[in-house]
Amino acid sequence: MKNSICIVPKLSGLGGMVSFQEKFIQGMRERDLAYTFDIKQAATSAILIIGGTRQLWQLWRAKRRGIPIIQRLNGMNWMHRVEKTPTKAVIRSELNNWLLAFIRRFIATGIIYQSDFSQEWWQRIYGESEKQHCVIHNGIDLTTYSIEGLESPPEDHDRILLVEGHLSGANARGLETAVNLAQAVKNLHRRTVELMVVGDVADPIKARMHTIAPDLWITWRGVLPLAEIPAVDRSAHVLFSADLNAACPNSVIEALACGLPVLAYDTGALKELVHDGAGKVVPYGANHWRLEAPSIPPLAAACVDILENNAAFRQRARQRAVSAFGLDKMVAAYLGVLEKHV
Repeated sequence: MKNSICIVPKLSGLGGMVSFQEKFIQGMRERDLAYTFDIKQAATSAILIIGGTRQLWQLWRAKRRGIPIIQRLNGMNWMHRVEKTPTKAVIRSELNNWLLAFIRRFIATGIIYQSDFSQEWWQRIYGESEKQHCVIHNGIDLTTYSIEGLESPPEDHDRILLVEGHLSGANARGLETAVNLAQAVKNLHRRTVELMVVGDVADPIKARMHTIAPDLWITWRGVLPLAEIPAVDRSAHVLFSADLNAACPNSVIEALACGLPVLAYDTGALKELVHDGAGKVVPYGANHWRLEAPSIPPLAAACVDILENNAAFRQRARQRAVSAFGLDKMVAAYLGVLEKHV
């Protein structure tokens, strides 16, 4: 039987880890490489952990057999510590943090951090690790996510796009910031603005957003299949990345690859991803770790700059993605780490 890489755990649904798993498997298939989700498979040559898992005993036994175990680390759950959160959600968040930290300390033989920000965060909270580690940013298929397509931004108004998996609980703050941003661009800068929201948003939250900005044009697209995201990206003028302290948000990389400039606050890994004129990253203006309200005027001014010079920003966004975020480059880097430990 052909040697295979075991990917743990098998994921489904929405979110960055699910997206990464799908993209990594796509890259392995293109290389005709074998993979499995079964830790006990005899042909397993290495294990890649991409999220919290309770299969600790099986992982420990695999480690005892000499199988290399590489842990991919993004960020941690943290909003529940500063935002009122249901007890079950708090327990689930803390359990997942504990699992990741336990695997990092006792089971993993090597670590891949999604970003410099992610590495600094883990080392600050749980201490530095003597295990081999590196930083590998996420990657995407630059043919699927590209500037090629019939879609283009509207000519009669500005379209600000927000793409998130779930916009509920503390994450609804990001949606509120997007609404305030669009309202500021509309009222302070006298522009016709549409805020397009892609993601899971409950009806009560939608109603609250319309109460905050009753005259704002908001288009609710709901949850879309991944195959439709490139077209949506190409149809907007700018993506607002609302996720605070994100380790390496896929929505940002996907947007850049489609030639969509990115606007964001300087939290998490955003400044690592969005530079070389591919968008604008501005100071938050408050303590984002405490979920304090951000400063909207600088964000709106940066947004207008992107809107008024959209063609140049779009070109640089695509260039940035091509130079740094290709799927082939990411998969090759991961395989290089896995093979180094074999």
